[in-house]
Amino acid sequence: MNFLFAWRYFKAKKSANAINIIAWVTVSVIAFATACQILVLSVFNGFEGLVKSLYASFYTDINIIPAKGKTFILTADQIRSIKQQPGVYAISLVAQDKALIKNDSVQTVVYLKGVDDNYVNVSGVASKIVDGTYNTGTLDNPQLVIGAGIQNAAGIYVEGALKSPALTIILPKRGDYAINDPISSLSEGTIMANGVFEIQEDFDNKYAITNINFVKQQMGFGRDEYSAVEIKLNNPENITAEQKTLSNLMGPAYLVQTKYEQNTSLYDTLRLEKWAIYAILTLILIVAAFNMVSALTMLVLEKQKDISVLQSMGANKDLIQKIFLTEGLLLGAIGAVTGILLAIIICVLQLKFKLIKLQGGSFLIDYFPVQLKVADFILVSVTVSIISFIASWFPARKAARQSFELRGS
Repeated sequence: MNFLFAWRYFKAKKSANAINIIAWVTVSVIAFATACQILVLSVFNGFEGLVKSLYASFYTDINIIPAKGKTFILTADQIRSIKQQPGVYAISLVAQDKALIKNDSVQTVVYLKGVDDNYVNVSGVASKIVDGTYNTGTLDNPQLVIGAGIQNAAGIYVEGALKSPALTIILPKRGDYAINDPISSLSEGTIMANGVFEIQEDFDNKYAITNINFVKQQMGFGRDEYSAVEIKLNNPENITAEQKTLSNLMGPAYLVQTKYEQNTSLYDTLRLEKWAIYAILTLILIVAAFNMVSALTMLVLEKQKDISVLQSMGANKDLIQKIFLTEGLLLGAIGAVTGILLAIIICVLQLKFKLIKLQGGSFLIDYFPVQLKVADFILVSVTVSIISFIASWFPARKAARQSFELRGS
């Protein structure tokens, strides 16, 4: 019954035109704020998905590193145990450290990553080659795959008439060396660059990939000594359970990280930015709530006679309060539904026609990515409902507490 009264009051013509204007302004502001929240959250979802896909090309599902120091010992039996886990699809052994690459007189510092042949099965780097081919070579004939940023910094060419000659690579050796002879703590080797990958600046400007045996030899690694083990899972959705299983298998000397833990700052920043924008846009809804309070307060004054009639017919204070609460929720619901529909239309058009472009030419895509999620619709709807309820409560409570009398003509 209270909904019927609320709907009638919403549709009915008021004696004061300002009530209608304020009510429609309230609906419009709620619709605008709701649409903005859905759109912004969807854009953040799109960018988050894009960034995660880029980082997933480099960071594997699971990464095992030493709990202390830079290297650990991993026996053949331990490697076999990891491979035999039901959730493990493939593993790759890694030896890595900072290195200096010299191309004639040009030099640059890189993070050199020595990988085995299984690396193509756990990482997507091989699919991101933009120049040359993916080939890490062998111990005797090491090959280098570099990021596009490193290529530009060191002026390295991998194909054609300008192909760079053999590069000099300098790595730190493991072990104790005389303090008065620091040169003995470095190893120097030659290597050929034959591939360039392009994923994201964080990787393109930092990493170079080569053969693991070459790196281990240059750095003086032991036979079973490694820097990391990178793992691809059969089902990445079970990443937390697989992490726990591998942690129990490896013991406290090894740190088992998920792909999210390998770059917590990135994912924390993405989430923080998303919720910060959500909070800012919620302020627009709070502003709309003040309009709602004004509209409902004026409506209470407008409907004094109706309230008196209802009271004379036996309506209690709870019914009066519910009528005006429902009126406020109705305003919020109309605005929210309108805003959601508008946001969906804009998102669908953006997905299909790429209407809104990104400025600049340094992005992998030239349009704003969007991704609609049911959780966002639920969150925004609940937010609108709560704000509408709070804004409606005070005028409704005031209407229920007042007593009106019918006067004779």
